[in-house]
Order: sequence, then C-alpha cells, then structure tokens
Amino acid sequence: MSTPALPILIVEDDQDLSELIKIQLLDLNYEVQQSFDGNDAIRKFEGGKFSLIILDVMLPGKDGFEICKTIRKEDSHTPILMLTAKAEEIDKIMGLEFGADDYLTKPFSIRELTARVKALIRRSQVSNSSADTVNDSINFGDLNIYPNKRNIELKGETFDLTSKEFDLLMLFANNPGRAYSRQELLDVVWGYQYNGYSHTVNSHINRLRSKIEDDPSEPTYIKTVWGVGYRFVELEELEA
Repeated sequence: MSTPALPILIVEDDQDLSELIKIQLLDLNYEVQQSFDGNDAIRKFEGGKFSLIILDVMLPGKDGFEICKTIRKEDSHTPILMLTAKAEEIDKIMGLEFGADDYLTKPFSIRELTARVKALIRRSQVSNSSADTVNDSINFGDLNIYPNKRNIELKGETFDLTSKEFDLLMLFANNPGRAYSRQELLDVVWGYQYNGYSHTVNSHINRLRSKIEDDPSEPTYIKTVWGVGYRFVELEELEA
C-alpha cells in the first residue's frame, strides 16, 4: 500500500487509546499527528492538511461536534471519522448531521477502526484521482453537478458538499431511476459491508436533501422508494 501524501490527525484525549491508534496506523505506513484537546485540534487543522481526521466526541476545550462544525465551514472534503463512548442514537446522528463521514462507538476493535480508515481514505483518493476523467458537468434541471470541482450549482448558487455527500450524489446522478437499498449505498459509497448502520445513510440523505431540495419533505431529486431505499429522479420526470 502506498503511503498517503497527507497525515492522519488523531483527536483523542485518552492518550493510551491515541497511542494505540497511532501505532496501528504507523504499522500501515500512514503518517500520523495527534491532538489531545479541542482547541489544539482546531490549531492543527488550521495549520495543516490531512487525509483523514479521527475525532473523539468528548474532549476538553471544544467537543467533537463543535470541532466538526468548525472544520466543515472551511473544508468540505477531508473525511472525518467520529469516535464516541455514547451508545445513544442522537449522538451518532448529531455527528453525521454536523458533517462527519462515519462513526465508531467505543469500545471498538482495532481491526474495525483500520477497516474504516482505509475505506474512507480509499474513497477520497479515488474521488480525487478520477475527477479529471469525468464530464465537466452533469445537469438535472436547475441542479448542475461539477465532478472536477466536487461541488454543485443550484439555481445559479454554488454549494460545497462533504466527501460522502458528493459521492452519494454522483452515484445517484450517474444512475438516475435506479433504486438503491441502504445496504447497497453503504457497500458502494462507504466501501465496506456491515449491518445496523442505516442511520449513516439516512443522515447523509437528509443533509444532501437539505442542500439540493426546495422542500426536503417533498424532494424533487432524491426520491424515497418505500420498502427499498432511495433513487434519483429521471430527466423525463423533471421535464413532465
């Protein structure tokens, strides 16, 4: 495996756990930086570039949710993997709503962590390397998708999307009319198979709808297929 051009930032106040994660990532030939509190994490983020940010929720200074929001205001592309010791569904959903790409609940296995890390980085690298080989734009009515820039234009206004939001949108837009189950979306977009994480898909769909739909409760582009999952609108439907 080739070494990524940019380091991974571990933001975790449990220094023993941070060191364990660091050792595992170094063994996989990743470069690593560490931060043990929220304020230092913000300084490191503002002072450098990263291929991935592993972000704990419970931190001194600023918590992980606040850090995630801060990062997403400036950077919509760097993957964020959130770690939480809480099992409540609201904490998982909040992390995804604030812009995290994935989450792990403590305690977790190192094998699971490294699988998520490799999947997130791989998807990010594939998206970036393939940008120059795709069409300049994909157009659906008032929605223009720019793969090279990894952003969208809606009614003349430009929006940035997170890495996973854009990957989801590209999958849908390249396959209009096809219905995807939540598990299929997990497999294709997140790059690995696992059960019980439909909230990851649901939260990203909700965030994407909030950015591209005039009325997310009556979506024009991302349709719910009851009993299955989701599909993207076909051009014929927009023109009807």
